[in-house]
Amino acid sequence: MTTPILVTGGTGTLGGHVVPLLRAAGHEVRILTRHARPRADGVSYVTGDLLKGEGVEAAVAGTETVLHLAGGPKGDDEATRTLVRAASKAGVRHLVHISVVGADRVPLAWMRAKLEAERAIADSGIPWTILRAAQFHDLALTMVKKMSGLPVLPVPGGLRLQPVDSAEVAARLAELALGAPSGPVPDMTGPRLYDMAALARPYLTLRGKRRPALPVRIPGEPGRAYRAGANLTLEGAQVGKRTWEEFLAERLGAVRLPVD
Repeated sequence: MTTPILVTGGTGTLGGHVVPLLRAAGHEVRILTRHARPRADGVSYVTGDLLKGEGVEAAVAGTETVLHLAGGPKGDDEATRTLVRAASKAGVRHLVHISVVGADRVPLAWMRAKLEAERAIADSGIPWTILRAAQFHDLALTMVKKMSGLPVLPVPGGLRLQPVDSAEVAARLAELALGAPSGPVPDMTGPRLYDMAALARPYLTLRGKRRPALPVRIPGEPGRAYRAGANLTLEGAQVGKRTWEEFLAERLGAVRLPVD
């Protein structure tokens, strides 16, 4: 009998796609979660909190593979260090982590935390795999919804995104988790590049809205990094197939959307 695969963040957007894939491959799954849940269909839950250090050792006990998907606006570095310490003590043989494209190039605090999380894993002595991904369609939709609620649409000059489908990233992560440790693997991005106006346009069309665009400038070093494309991977990435327009059409119930 194989040992369970531990998934942190298993109840989130990405985890919701990954866990069924691991189950379909015949693996028991254990999820570290802040809220107690009953066991169901080969999935068990351990209550704990990475930031508080609660329940982590119990979660990793008896596992050989850990898929670290949990993340937030801050504290990812400390949470990952907590996980690494417990995983090392438990004899984990493969630690798989999802990070973000540009973690080492965009000078923002949350990006630095992502990079420090990567370093904690790489320096852990545990065999590891790290996949950096672009922004998920789900996150892009949240951002566009908020910005489209304003009287004008802010368009940060030089900011471009490569939104990728979370289900496709999940499929890649499941593949990596079931394979051998690979270190840093090619980044994963979406199939098209958008500035903010192009990203918002199909959403506004589906909602029957119009918003005048207001060019804005991202100040300082972050602005220079974004204008230089530091958050992008234009060569050598694994590219997803599902476009932003296809995602919107399905999520918002449209039949089709025009593509610029």
